[in-house]
Amino acid sequence: MTKLCVNIDHVATIREARQTIEPDPIVAATEACLGGADGITLHVREDRRHMQDDDLFRLREIVEVPLNLELAATPEMVSLALKSEPDMAMIVPEGRNEVTTEGGLDVVSDVEYLREVVESLTGAGMRVSAFVDAKEEQIDAVLAAGFTVCEIHTGSFAESFIQNDFSLTNPKVQQERDRVQLAVQHAVDIGLQCNAGHGLTHRNVGGIASIPNISELHIGHSIVSRSVIVGMQNSVREMKKQMKDSLHD
Repeated sequence: MTKLCVNIDHVATIREARQTIEPDPIVAATEACLGGADGITLHVREDRRHMQDDDLFRLREIVEVPLNLELAATPEMVSLALKSEPDMAMIVPEGRNEVTTEGGLDVVSDVEYLREVVESLTGAGMRVSAFVDAKEEQIDAVLAAGFTVCEIHTGSFAESFIQNDFSLTNPKVQQERDRVQLAVQHAVDIGLQCNAGHGLTHRNVGGIASIPNISELHIGHSIVSRSVIVGMQNSVREMKKQMKDSLHD
Protein backbone atom coordinates (compact mmCIF):
# COMPACT_ATOMS: atom_id res chain seq x y z
CA MET A 1 0.00 0.00 0.00
CA THR A 2 1.10 3.56 -0.69
CA LYS A 3 2.74 5.18 2.33
CA LEU A 4 1.50 8.45 3.85
CA CYS A 5 4.03 11.13 4.73
CA VAL A 6 2.49 13.96 6.71
CA ASN A 7 3.64 17.52 6.04
CA ILE A 8 3.49 19.53 9.27
CA ASP A 9 4.40 22.97 7.86
CA HIS A 10 1.05 24.57 8.63
CA VAL A 11 1.22 23.76 12.29
CA ALA A 12 4.17 26.15 12.26
CA THR A 13 2.14 28.58 10.14
CA ILE A 14 -0.29 28.96 13.04
CA ARG A 15 2.57 29.43 15.49
CA GLU A 16 4.30 32.05 13.37
CA ALA A 17 1.05 33.99 12.91
CA ARG A 18 1.38 34.98 16.55
CA GLN A 19 5.19 34.70 16.70
CA THR A 20 4.91 32.57 19.78
CA ILE A 21 5.82 29.03 20.87
CA GLU A 22 2.66 27.08 20.11
CA PRO A 23 1.45 24.96 18.50
CA ASP A 24 4.71 23.02 18.41
CA PRO A 25 5.22 21.20 15.08
CA ILE A 26 7.39 18.60 16.83
CA VAL A 27 4.45 17.62 19.04
CA ALA A 28 2.28 17.55 15.91
CA ALA A 29 4.77 15.24 14.21
CA THR A 30 4.71 12.91 17.21
CA GLU A 31 0.91 12.83 17.14
CA ALA A 32 0.94 12.18 13.39
CA CYS A 33 3.22 9.19 13.93
CA LEU A 34 0.90 7.86 16.64
CA GLY A 35 -1.90 8.15 14.09
CA GLY A 36 0.04 5.99 11.63
CA ALA A 37 2.11 8.41 9.55
CA ASP A 38 4.79 6.53 7.62
CA GLY A 39 6.99 9.62 7.35
CA ILE A 40 7.16 13.30 8.25
CA THR A 41 7.67 16.04 5.67
CA LEU A 42 8.60 19.67 6.22
CA HIS A 43 9.59 22.57 3.99
CA VAL A 44 12.08 25.04 5.37
CA ARG A 45 11.58 27.99 3.05
CA GLU A 46 14.21 30.64 2.44
CA ASP A 47 12.00 33.30 4.05
CA ARG A 48 11.31 31.01 7.07
CA ARG A 49 7.60 31.83 6.90
CA HIS A 50 6.67 28.70 8.87
CA MET A 51 9.20 26.00 9.73
CA GLN A 52 12.42 27.24 11.34
CA ASP A 53 15.90 25.69 11.32
CA ASP A 54 15.52 24.67 14.95
CA ASP A 55 12.33 22.77 14.10
CA LEU A 56 14.27 20.73 11.57
CA PHE A 57 17.04 19.81 13.97
CA ARG A 58 14.59 18.92 16.74
CA LEU A 59 12.63 16.71 14.35
CA ARG A 60 15.83 14.98 13.29
CA GLU A 61 16.47 14.06 16.92
CA ILE A 62 12.94 12.97 17.85
CA VAL A 63 11.14 11.53 14.81
CA GLU A 64 11.72 7.81 14.29
CA VAL A 65 10.02 7.53 10.89
CA PRO A 66 11.76 8.79 7.73
CA LEU A 67 12.13 12.59 7.60
CA ASN A 68 11.73 14.35 4.26
CA LEU A 69 13.04 17.91 3.89
CA GLU A 70 11.67 20.05 1.06
CA LEU A 71 14.06 22.80 0.00
CA ALA A 72 15.02 25.15 -2.78
CA ALA A 73 18.24 24.30 -4.63
CA THR A 74 20.22 27.22 -3.20
CA PRO A 75 23.61 27.03 -1.49
CA GLU A 76 22.08 28.11 1.84
CA MET A 77 19.40 25.44 1.82
CA VAL A 78 21.68 22.70 0.54
CA SER A 79 24.05 23.54 3.40
CA LEU A 80 21.14 23.23 5.85
CA ALA A 81 20.29 19.80 4.46
CA LEU A 82 23.90 18.66 4.76
CA LYS A 83 24.00 19.78 8.39
CA SER A 84 20.65 18.24 9.40
CA GLU A 85 20.93 15.03 7.34
CA PRO A 86 17.25 14.19 6.68
CA ASP A 87 16.46 10.80 5.19
CA MET A 88 15.32 12.42 1.95
CA ALA A 89 15.78 15.87 0.45
CA MET A 90 13.20 17.01 -2.09
CA ILE A 91 14.10 19.88 -4.37
CA VAL A 92 11.15 22.20 -5.03
CA PRO A 93 10.67 25.54 -6.80
CA GLU A 94 10.17 28.46 -4.49
CA GLY A 95 8.84 32.00 -4.94
CA ARG A 96 8.64 34.66 -2.26
CA ASN A 97 5.22 35.93 -3.37
CA GLU A 98 3.50 32.56 -3.69
CA VAL A 99 1.09 31.35 -1.03
CA THR A 100 2.18 27.77 -1.62
CA THR A 101 4.21 25.95 -4.25
CA GLU A 102 2.55 26.74 -7.56
CA GLY A 103 4.04 24.13 -9.87
CA GLY A 104 6.79 21.64 -10.47
CA LEU A 105 10.52 22.25 -10.70
CA ASP A 106 11.85 23.00 -14.20
CA VAL A 107 14.54 20.34 -14.22
CA VAL A 108 14.92 20.46 -18.02
CA SER A 109 16.30 24.00 -17.89
CA ASP A 110 18.77 23.36 -15.07
CA VAL A 111 20.04 19.78 -15.37
CA GLU A 112 23.74 20.54 -14.92
CA TYR A 113 23.38 22.65 -11.79
CA LEU A 114 20.87 20.25 -10.27
CA ARG A 115 23.24 17.35 -10.95
CA GLU A 116 25.81 19.06 -8.73
CA VAL A 117 23.22 19.55 -5.98
CA VAL A 118 22.12 15.93 -6.20
CA GLU A 119 25.70 14.67 -6.04
CA SER A 120 26.35 16.75 -2.93
CA LEU A 121 23.25 15.45 -1.12
CA THR A 122 23.55 11.82 -2.18
CA GLY A 123 27.18 11.91 -1.14
CA ALA A 124 25.95 12.65 2.38
CA GLY A 125 23.71 9.59 2.35
CA MET A 126 20.35 11.13 1.43
CA ARG A 127 17.82 10.01 -1.11
CA VAL A 128 17.11 13.00 -3.35
CA SER A 129 13.77 13.74 -4.98
CA ALA A 130 12.53 16.31 -7.48
CA PHE A 131 9.02 17.78 -7.36
CA VAL A 132 7.86 17.96 -10.99
CA ASP A 133 4.76 18.39 -13.11
CA ALA A 134 3.26 15.35 -14.83
CA LYS A 135 5.34 15.77 -17.99
CA GLU A 136 7.57 13.10 -19.50
CA GLU A 137 10.32 15.54 -20.48
CA GLN A 138 10.63 16.73 -16.89
CA ILE A 139 10.68 13.18 -15.55
CA ASP A 140 13.38 12.22 -18.05
CA ALA A 141 15.41 15.22 -16.90
CA VAL A 142 15.00 14.09 -13.27
CA LEU A 143 16.77 10.85 -14.16
CA ALA A 144 19.42 12.69 -16.21
CA ALA A 145 20.22 14.95 -13.25
CA GLY A 146 20.87 11.94 -11.02
CA PHE A 147 17.75 11.97 -8.85
CA THR A 148 16.48 8.55 -7.75
CA VAL A 149 13.02 9.77 -6.72
CA CYS A 150 10.47 12.10 -8.27
CA GLU A 151 7.26 13.46 -6.82
CA ILE A 152 4.47 14.21 -9.25
CA HIS A 153 2.68 17.50 -8.65
CA THR A 154 -1.03 16.76 -8.21
CA GLY A 155 -2.15 20.38 -7.95
CA SER A 156 -3.96 20.42 -11.30
CA PHE A 157 -5.94 17.33 -10.31
CA ALA A 158 -6.86 18.94 -6.98
CA GLU A 159 -7.95 22.20 -8.62
CA SER A 160 -10.04 20.34 -11.19
CA PHE A 161 -11.76 18.44 -8.38
CA ILE A 162 -12.79 21.73 -6.74
CA GLN A 163 -13.89 23.31 -10.01
CA ASN A 164 -16.01 20.32 -11.05
CA ASP A 165 -18.42 19.78 -8.17
CA PHE A 166 -16.00 17.79 -6.01
CA SER A 167 -16.62 14.78 -8.24
CA LEU A 168 -13.91 12.19 -8.84
CA THR A 169 -15.97 10.80 -11.74
CA ASN A 170 -16.18 14.10 -13.61
CA PRO A 171 -14.48 13.67 -17.03
CA LYS A 172 -12.21 16.68 -16.50
CA VAL A 173 -11.11 15.36 -13.12
CA GLN A 174 -10.57 11.93 -14.64
CA GLN A 175 -8.45 13.52 -17.37
CA GLU A 176 -6.17 15.12 -14.76
CA ARG A 177 -5.96 11.84 -12.87
CA ASP A 178 -5.00 10.05 -16.08
CA ARG A 179 -2.18 12.55 -16.65
CA VAL A 180 -0.81 11.76 -13.21
CA GLN A 181 -1.15 8.02 -13.80
CA LEU A 182 0.76 8.20 -17.09
CA ALA A 183 3.49 10.26 -15.44
CA VAL A 184 3.79 7.80 -12.56
CA GLN A 185 4.06 4.86 -14.93
CA HIS A 186 6.71 6.62 -17.00
CA ALA A 187 8.77 7.43 -13.91
CA VAL A 188 8.64 3.82 -12.74
CA ASP A 189 9.43 2.51 -16.22
CA ILE A 190 12.70 4.48 -16.35
CA GLY A 191 13.73 3.34 -12.87
CA LEU A 192 12.65 6.12 -10.52
CA GLN A 193 10.78 5.78 -7.26
CA CYS A 194 7.61 7.81 -7.76
CA ASN A 195 5.76 9.76 -5.06
CA ALA A 196 2.91 12.27 -5.43
CA GLY A 197 1.41 15.22 -3.63
CA HIS A 198 0.01 18.75 -3.48
CA GLY A 199 -3.58 19.76 -2.87
CA LEU A 200 -4.64 16.28 -1.79
CA THR A 201 -7.46 16.15 0.77
CA HIS A 202 -9.55 13.61 2.62
CA ARG A 203 -12.16 14.07 -0.13
CA ASN A 204 -10.01 13.66 -3.24
CA VAL A 205 -7.12 11.45 -2.12
CA GLY A 206 -8.81 8.30 -3.37
CA GLY A 207 -8.38 9.43 -6.95
CA ILE A 208 -4.60 9.44 -6.60
CA ALA A 209 -4.11 6.72 -3.97
CA SER A 210 -5.75 4.24 -6.35
CA ILE A 211 -3.02 4.78 -8.97
CA PRO A 212 -0.58 1.84 -9.04
CA ASN A 213 3.15 2.27 -8.32
CA ILE A 214 3.00 5.43 -6.18
CA SER A 215 5.35 4.79 -3.26
CA GLU A 216 4.39 7.73 -1.04
CA LEU A 217 1.80 10.48 -0.82
CA HIS A 218 2.96 13.70 0.85
CA ILE A 219 -0.05 15.52 2.34
CA GLY A 220 -0.10 18.44 4.74
CA HIS A 221 -2.69 21.21 4.65
CA SER A 222 -5.77 18.99 4.66
CA ILE A 223 -4.48 16.82 7.49
CA VAL A 224 -3.54 19.83 9.61
CA SER A 225 -6.87 21.53 8.84
CA ARG A 226 -8.87 18.47 9.80
CA SER A 227 -6.78 18.02 12.95
CA VAL A 228 -8.18 21.29 14.31
CA ILE A 229 -11.55 19.54 14.50
CA VAL A 230 -10.71 15.91 15.30
CA GLY A 231 -7.09 15.92 16.46
CA MET A 232 -3.92 15.00 14.57
CA GLN A 233 -4.04 11.27 15.26
CA ASN A 234 -7.61 10.95 14.03
CA SER A 235 -6.95 13.13 10.99
CA VAL A 236 -4.05 10.90 9.93
CA ARG A 237 -6.09 7.75 10.55
CA GLU A 238 -8.95 9.12 8.45
CA MET A 239 -6.58 9.93 5.58
CA LYS A 240 -5.03 6.46 5.66
CA LYS A 241 -8.50 4.91 5.64
CA GLN A 242 -9.46 6.93 2.58
CA MET A 243 -6.27 5.76 0.87
CA LYS A 244 -6.94 2.12 1.77
CA ASP A 245 -10.60 2.26 0.77
CA SER A 246 -9.66 3.62 -2.67
CA LEU A 247 -8.02 0.30 -3.49
CA HIS A 248 -11.36 -1.49 -3.19
CA ASP A 249 -13.56 0.97 -5.09
